[in-house]
Amino acid sequence: MPAFTEAFIESHDFKTELSASTASAFVAEGFDASAGRVNASDRPDLADFQCNGALAVAKAAKANPREVATRIVSHFDGDARLNKLEIAGPGFLNFTLSHGALSDRANALAADPRIGAPKVAQKRKVMIDFGGPNVAKEMHIGHLRTAVIGESLKRTLRFLGDEVIGDAHFGDWGLQMGQLIVGLSEEQPDLPYFDAGFTGPYPAETPVTLADLGRIYPKSSARIKAKDAAFLAAARKATKELQDGRPGYRALWQHFVVVSREALKRDYAALGVEFDLWYGESDADPYVEPMIADLKAKGLLVEDNGAQVVHVARPGETRKKKLDDGSVVEVPSPPPLLAVSSEGSAMYGTTDVATIVQRQKEFGPDLSLYIVDQRQAEHFEQVFRTAYLAGYAQERQLEHAANGTVNGPDGTPFKTRDGGTLKLGDLISQAVEKANARLHEAGLGEGLSEAAFADTAHKVAVAALKFAELSNHRLTNYIFDLDRFMSFEGKTGPYLLYQAVRMKSILRKAGEQGLAAGLITVTEPAERELVLLLDGFDNALKETYLKRAPNILADHVYRLAQGFSKFYANCPVLVGEDAALKASRLGLVSLILRQLELGLDLMGLSAPEQM
Repeated sequence: MPAFTEAFIESHDFKTELSASTASAFVAEGFDASAGRVNASDRPDLADFQCNGALAVAKAAKANPREVATRIVSHFDGDARLNKLEIAGPGFLNFTLSHGALSDRANALAADPRIGAPKVAQKRKVMIDFGGPNVAKEMHIGHLRTAVIGESLKRTLRFLGDEVIGDAHFGDWGLQMGQLIVGLSEEQPDLPYFDAGFTGPYPAETPVTLADLGRIYPKSSARIKAKDAAFLAAARKATKELQDGRPGYRALWQHFVVVSREALKRDYAALGVEFDLWYGESDADPYVEPMIADLKAKGLLVEDNGAQVVHVARPGETRKKKLDDGSVVEVPSPPPLLAVSSEGSAMYGTTDVATIVQRQKEFGPDLSLYIVDQRQAEHFEQVFRTAYLAGYAQERQLEHAANGTVNGPDGTPFKTRDGGTLKLGDLISQAVEKANARLHEAGLGEGLSEAAFADTAHKVAVAALKFAELSNHRLTNYIFDLDRFMSFEGKTGPYLLYQAVRMKSILRKAGEQGLAAGLITVTEPAERELVLLLDGFDNALKETYLKRAPNILADHVYRLAQGFSKFYANCPVLVGEDAALKASRLGLVSLILRQLELGLDLMGLSAPEQM
């Protein structure tokens, strides 16, 4: 089993370099290196970066903080990176970079194929589980988050140097399959799949459509919720027979899988989401029986009212539970993992533990990330602890990178006007329709061919949906508002695409005029601001990687687009007589566009050539 290793990413941005220099200065003066931490200034009108370490070390040393700061400043005499280094207030250090340092950084970024992006020091193999679509159910708006966040993390980790495997982890096993089998048997009892004496071959054509499955599944689920004991018993029995290999049930189940998977692939493709593996829960089934035997041999499997469970709570980990009679008792927290039901079938959690065993055997990931709803937190705690207890994974090798919910205006998970769940396919269609309307309203895309306009509208629609997800921290519950997401103004996906198209238009016009990008020379405040933003790409990607938080990358890309807009308003690019100045600013536009498009790609977005 691979050993768990912490990720280390070496950065080369101004913040990191200044922090290293300042830390060395503090050490030379007899203080702790941690005091040298430099951050972006919270007053950019006064300085580019600041360090507050002199106050902390002076207090501990019972010294005057301004005197400490003065000693630190002396170590930067003649530093060409700085225009000035000032002591402010009681001992804050304010760093202002020189035009030359900013120009050098801009040209270094322009020459860098990675445009300032860092790389991991040690490549790791990472498995990302970010699909979780189920057989028989069309995806809904709730599936949007896991798909979009997972795709962005997959791209980012891969770009930073890890080997990444994305798995859809198709929900094609367990009790829901028994529910479908029994539900269909009640509607079409004469199908050969239900005849235990039928020897085959079974029909190649499916007896059900996705619409049939979408009708049968809710009905059967409602009966179980209504405590229909007979139906539940029949569903459990059918599940057990399916898992034991009953030929008719296996053949019918295969139809369920094929019909469902085609629809899922269509919706994922529309969003630009791709998986390396389309494994299902069923793929882990061969590992279940030997794993159960292993858990039993290790003394981890305990009988409980006819079922078999694994106790995962540590001594003293309890919570209060109110019983039906009103009394309160202490129960283990998290609860035991139900491994085998009283009917003898493997449960949902068991399959997830077996999937860990399967992945370790087939792929050997150093880290497995589960991009799944926060409401599944207890389930994954049970699964991970079981895997750790049994030795199937090492501590911290399994991580639930949870996400919040997509809510309606009332703050609860989003529903349609009739109270139903909005299907993902319908949502994408609505977004494309809205994008078409917004493009026409804004007078955009009028010179495009019909095919090019349709492509642009689709890109705008996808950008609106995906950026709405990615601009929020994954744990945040946010309000779904398609009208706001589709705006070409503000912090939206369409705004980012519009700014990218503006840059492309500038470069295209420059080419028509025979102008080319040249060496970048920074002189104006808007140019300084832009280069500092470009320099921040390194840290944004690093933080996105370490915190599993694409919103950090999304924020960087948005601020970069804003910075370009400010630059374009204050610094004419294609006018004037100064050829060197025009070449410099074209070089800056080209650099911004490259980094912006790379950031968009890492979020799974794509800008059209024209609007």
